[in-house]
Amino acid sequence: MGNRWLETSQARSADEYDRAWELRAQSGQDVHGEADFVAAFRPGSVLDAGCGTGRVAVELARRGVEVVGVDVDPKMLAGARGKAPALAWVLGDLAEVEVAGPDGGRRRFDVVVLAGNVMIFLAPGQEEAVVANLAGHLGDGGRLVAGFQLDGHLGLDVYDRLCDRAGLLLAERWSTWDRQPFVEGGGYAVSVHRRP
Repeated sequence: MGNRWLETSQARSADEYDRAWELRAQSGQDVHGEADFVAAFRPGSVLDAGCGTGRVAVELARRGVEVVGVDVDPKMLAGARGKAPALAWVLGDLAEVEVAGPDGGRRRFDVVVLAGNVMIFLAPGQEEAVVANLAGHLGDGGRLVAGFQLDGHLGLDVYDRLCDRAGLLLAERWSTWDRQPFVEGGGYAVSVHRRP
C-alpha cells in the first residue's frame, strides 16, 4: 500500500478541494484554525509539510511569516503555486525531502506543521522516517505541530514514541486547533513536540 492521499484523491482536483473549504468559509466556519494555532507561537519561519493547495501556508504568509510548502501531490501543489506564486513550493516526499537553506545546507524552521491529517495519509511504515526527517528541519526550540484523526491508523502512543526517537519532547496536546482540552478517547488530537 502506498501513500493513502494519492491513492484516494486521484479523482479530486485542486479546485474541488479548495471549493470545499470556500463553502465552509461561506457558511461561517473558521477555516484558519491551523494558521491561528501556529501563529500563536510567533514563528519567523514555518515549513507547511503536506501543504496541499496552500490554505495554511498562504494564510501564514499573509500574516508575515516566511513559509515553505511541501507536498507529494503535484496537482495540489500546482493549485498552491497558482494562488501564491511568490511563495516557495517544493514537490517531494516528506520522508526524504530536504529543504535547502541559504547556505545550501538543510533549512531550519521555527515550526513544522502537519495539518489536515497528513500523518494518517502517509504510506504505512513511513511515519518514523517522516517524523525524523521533519525533526531534522527544526531549529533549536523548534516545534513540530501535527493534527490528525485518531481512527486506528496511528495512535498517539506510537506517534509520541516516534517523536521521542527523533529527539522531540511532548510540549502540549489539544483536542482541536482552537485549543480545546485534550480528552483521552477522543477522535482527534493536535500535538506539539519541541526540539530542546
